[in-house]
Amino acid sequence: MPDVTVVGGGPNGLAAAVTMARAGLSVDLHEAGATLGGGARTMELTLPGFLHDVGSAVHPMGLASPFFQAFDLSERVEFIVPEISYVHPLGGTRAGVAHRDLDATAEQLGADGRAWRSLFRPLVDQIRGVTDFTGSQLLRIPRDPLTAMRFGLRTLEQGSAAWNVRFRDAAAPAMLTGVMAHSIGRMPSLATSGAGLVLAAHAHARGWPIPLGGSQAIIRALHDDLLAHGGRVFTDSPISDSRDLSSSSAVLYDVSAAALADIARHSLPMRYLSSLRRFAFGDGVAKVDFALSGAVPWLNAEARSAVTLHLGGGRRDIQAAEAAVAAGEHPANPYVLVSQPTVVDPSRSPAGNHVLWAYIHVPSGSTKDPTEIVTRSIEEVAPGFRDLVLASASMSASELERYDPNFVGGDISAGALSIKQMLVRPIFSPRPWRTPLKGTYLASSSTPPATGVHGLSGYYAARTALRDVFNLPVPRLGL
Repeated sequence: MPDVTVVGGGPNGLAAAVTMARAGLSVDLHEAGATLGGGARTMELTLPGFLHDVGSAVHPMGLASPFFQAFDLSERVEFIVPEISYVHPLGGTRAGVAHRDLDATAEQLGADGRAWRSLFRPLVDQIRGVTDFTGSQLLRIPRDPLTAMRFGLRTLEQGSAAWNVRFRDAAAPAMLTGVMAHSIGRMPSLATSGAGLVLAAHAHARGWPIPLGGSQAIIRALHDDLLAHGGRVFTDSPISDSRDLSSSSAVLYDVSAAALADIARHSLPMRYLSSLRRFAFGDGVAKVDFALSGAVPWLNAEARSAVTLHLGGGRRDIQAAEAAVAAGEHPANPYVLVSQPTVVDPSRSPAGNHVLWAYIHVPSGSTKDPTEIVTRSIEEVAPGFRDLVLASASMSASELERYDPNFVGGDISAGALSIKQMLVRPIFSPRPWRTPLKGTYLASSSTPPATGVHGLSGYYAARTALRDVFNLPVPRLGL
């Protein structure tokens, strides 16, 4: 048996495996699926030659993650950073446009330009401090207390009834609400506010990059490095019982808290198992991918060159839609997150064609097919979209869980994003990646810093295991 076994081949599992292999340990990685990637796979889902990101498409943490920076990911993968991070159509030709340049964004916001600039300037200028504070578990003293305090005050403002105080017009609050809605939940709340502010700050700091050719490029870079340092990878290799791995000195699980409770039910103490089973999962997403015969005819000209768009109307509209989902309903006019990567990366489709990815939020476990409601939502702000569709492929929330069991009920965050579960993820501990069973660690998004393609949950679990089990320092990860 190897020194280390990693269960799960998503970004976090690969980050853990790379870190352990770089430390000179023998590492085996087991992935239940036919390919590595988890929520970061790229596949032909509709027609031959059309490459779709199955899960994550845009990567705000791709250039900002401390793990990816140490790994020199930007030297291994070619990223495209659009000049426009996201667009929020508001009907007709009107839209809120978030440029990478904060000042350019503020200038277009008119009466709310000064408010937008004052909200984000301290966060953008100190983005490392923001990343440090939000990119790990919260039970520690931040390295930049002043930035942490500024971030906290802004989170309180946008997560409370005061969230409209600084704004006078409709575009700025709609833009911010569209970013907050990435986290899926009632608004205003501290959890959605904090998540939205982080994403919006990165939009103006280093932008929202996408990897050339699709998210699989990130997985490929991690996989190649693991093999180069002696690691072994086994696909189509599900692990159902932790006792089968007892000969490894350390086992790191890139699986949800619920999956770990099932796999290690015979090994973990009952009190810890109870904590895992109490861990709450959030509502889900239902996703549809389109192969298109041409570019989407957005009414807003700047939307035509944006990779990411948020649909759903103004702040009140999105607030109402998210409240409906939280109440177990399917809103008639849902929030829609859209990604059209081929406007900057034509390699993903045949010449002249495009791909488009979109999802809506739905109650956990929903079986609703999102195709028609997404098509209608896009058609409202891009008349003629329907006529461009060559083919589509959809996944309901329940189908998403069948695709990846870690997405319980379609929850792509592997656990509800709430203030409680940012502190108790999945337990209240300064080292939440460590389990009570010696040598066993949870390395998934069910641990801090939660959702996103950043590798940090796996990296932090690996660092903890290196210290606990092997008394080894964190290795150098770069080229």
